[in-house]
Amino acid sequence: MSRALLPAALLLAAGLLVGTADAPPAAAQNKKGAPPKGAPKPVAKKAAATPEELYVAPGFKVELLHTADPATEGSWINMAREKPGYLVVTGQQGQPVLRYSMKEGTFAPLKVPFSQAMGLLALGDSLYVNANGPDGFGLYRCRENKATGQYDDVKFLKRFEGSGEHGPHGLAAGPDGKIYVMNGNHTKLPEGITSATFGNYREDHLLPRQWDGNGHAAGILAPGGYVVRTDPDGKAWELVLGGFRNAYDHAFNADGEHFTFDSDMEWDWGMPLYRPTRVNHCVTGSDHGWRSGTGVWPEYYPDNLPPTANVGVGSPTGVTNGIGAKFPAKYQKAIYICDWTYGRLFAVHLTPDGASYKGAVEPFVCPLGLMKEGAAKKPLNLTDAVVGDDGAMYFTTGGRNTQGALYRVTYTGTEPTAPADLHDAAGADARKLRHELEAFHGKADPKAVAFAWPHLSSDDRFIRFAARVAVESQPVAGWLDKAFAETNPNGALTALLAVARCGDAKTQPALLAALDKLPLDTLSPSQKFDKLRVLGVSFSRQGRPGLDATKRVLAELDPKFPGPDATLNRELAQVLIFLNAPKIAERCLKRMAQAKTQEDTIHYLFHLRTLPIGQWTTDQRKEYLGYWTKDRSKYGHPAELEAWFKAAGRPYADGNSYANFMKNFLREAVINMSDAERKELGPTLVAIDKQAVVSYDVKPRKLVKEWKTDELAGSLAKADKGRNYDRGREMFIAGQCVKCHRFGQEGGAVGPELTAISSRFSRRDLLESMTEPSKVLSDQYQNEKFTTTTGKSVVGRIVDETKDDLVVQPDPLAPERVTIKKADLESRTVSKVSPMPANLLDTLTEDEVLDLLAFLESSGNKKGKAFGK
Repeated sequence: MSRALLPAALLLAAGLLVGTADAPPAAAQNKKGAPPKGAPKPVAKKAAATPEELYVAPGFKVELLHTADPATEGSWINMAREKPGYLVVTGQQGQPVLRYSMKEGTFAPLKVPFSQAMGLLALGDSLYVNANGPDGFGLYRCRENKATGQYDDVKFLKRFEGSGEHGPHGLAAGPDGKIYVMNGNHTKLPEGITSATFGNYREDHLLPRQWDGNGHAAGILAPGGYVVRTDPDGKAWELVLGGFRNAYDHAFNADGEHFTFDSDMEWDWGMPLYRPTRVNHCVTGSDHGWRSGTGVWPEYYPDNLPPTANVGVGSPTGVTNGIGAKFPAKYQKAIYICDWTYGRLFAVHLTPDGASYKGAVEPFVCPLGLMKEGAAKKPLNLTDAVVGDDGAMYFTTGGRNTQGALYRVTYTGTEPTAPADLHDAAGADARKLRHELEAFHGKADPKAVAFAWPHLSSDDRFIRFAARVAVESQPVAGWLDKAFAETNPNGALTALLAVARCGDAKTQPALLAALDKLPLDTLSPSQKFDKLRVLGVSFSRQGRPGLDATKRVLAELDPKFPGPDATLNRELAQVLIFLNAPKIAERCLKRMAQAKTQEDTIHYLFHLRTLPIGQWTTDQRKEYLGYWTKDRSKYGHPAELEAWFKAAGRPYADGNSYANFMKNFLREAVINMSDAERKELGPTLVAIDKQAVVSYDVKPRKLVKEWKTDELAGSLAKADKGRNYDRGREMFIAGQCVKCHRFGQEGGAVGPELTAISSRFSRRDLLESMTEPSKVLSDQYQNEKFTTTTGKSVVGRIVDETKDDLVVQPDPLAPERVTIKKADLESRTVSKVSPMPANLLDTLTEDEVLDLLAFLESSGNKKGKAFGK
């Protein structure tokens, strides 16, 4: 069928139909900060969510102060307190930076040369901006001209190579008087950065990683998203911590402790590697475990730190604290985090837990539909929040040209709101000790090892971590023998992890001998994981052990697998597969047969794909391949995952990368078969291919009308009732949308997942995404144009990247890929044209368009109000 006739195909890359894990974007700018030629015009003004449509915590009141005019004010993505009585808000590409007077309730433009400003910080006499400006993307310092009230003195402090959703992000003032800069995982670490504090990072995968099934973040390595800090003049720079996916903003509490809200990767839903959005305690030298593709570290790995709170599915944006709010003390102490996708402003209540914290997450403001069954789920695209000088909290909505608005939250209850003592006496000594250990991070100091060494044995994970980084910052020769002689299990395992990370291959035999003195049966549950991780890091960094050492490791671990602990089994299996343990295929297949969740099954499916040829029987190969055609309905998912989906008010669905992950796992498994095995298993492989192809009866449709947005906009209210669910689904299939988009458990993996699209976009947004697909583009789904030195041009998306090559897929619906040598690459530019074809609705009648919109808004509920009479 001709693509020109696809009536609802490929909602792909219309920036309004987006994934849930990324910060609100603005399309790429040119180097000088002006909007690129052909930049999308602002969308028409829409209705913002009213206070009556919102839930607010008991005792609080929310007000809608201003609905932005898209033509003159933009779609707001960032906000900061400026001078007393004023806020600054920023829009997307080419949209103005505005100063808001809290007293007058008015906006005035600031004549500053910035666009796509995702970081704002007023500090002293300066406004710092992390944005695209006259010298490209990076950090700028602006000083105000007191006579004009404008920022005439603009100085470029540091270039950051990155842009868009995963580019330069939020700014925060630290208790040390320094400026902390949060950058997303597509932002390269710039030159001139001291990295000793957080410099010993690697990928540290025992078994081969696979890039994302759709190619997202292919080729991007540690540190991922990171934090750097600098002095107010921007002269000295230091890499402080990293391992985030795409944290957008950050804030400090009253005790000077640093927190962020990091994103999930919603395309990983259904995979064992999925990690939810989470609040992280950003301590010096910390690694938070994001690695690209299947390489994400689980939170129990001792070389990364666990979250303060797992929040669930969503899209992290603004982060602030409650300091200065005229709220009850509990809310003055809270950290506040914004979720763009589901429109939730959370209050995170922190309880000291040793040298760190645990967080309890409370919905503070959100659409009423998330709290009250039957209420509408009005989009509330939260982008930022701050506490004003008046003690009220202000928050903005916007992003991806959704409707910008400014709201205010005040307390109207009866509890005292006087400034409270926000310091935590509990945990103060532990935090002080952690800070003393952190003072050695990245600095050679003869006192460091003696001070830090006893704390390697601490029962507090954050203290152990800080002590290890302090030790690793010192010359290895000065503490190597102490590591091998340590007898306390915590101390020994932490010290040996440092040896695995810092020692060379010659230190491995002594490391393994020291581990022999810590039998698995004598260790606590957490120490068992630590020992297996030390082995994994050693084998990854120091190489495969010798024959005698391999025999000793297998003699201890082999009898333990499988055991009663499902999570420990996952880690044991990886070590045993790496060491080619006897009959490991048989035992992993048994675990798969007994697995209770889809995620547990896929863990073994993934790691067995690289098991050598001699480890399999033909029957085992057939059993293994059978998992590609099994009915997955018999499997459940972790209870936490189901709860997170329920809290977001949406049904569970596998992520966009699920199908392509499975295809790629199978492809590598087949590559690792012998020629004889591939020949014998040929019929099974053909059957898998046939079963994987989902076909639909798509009939050609005639042209109805060349629909324009405004021609249908006046009828949008008719989608509220009297619609036909089955016909809406028929239009979804007839247009082959199902090939690119997942809705519920049905559909493809090329474009955004659409099940809960109504929680983040209005009906008009959905309509515009189909009638004007190139109007707003998300950089997650943009094509790129690659031109080689020989004049060859390829347009498509990167699906794999190595040191020497780029692998590009020109057509998202076709398997063909093109490999381009990086040495031959002359230029690489972003396409301003959506991969989604225009004129998608031209073969639909008005009623069919309305049915399609009602279907997309239904979240799969056939009994929704829109389908009643």
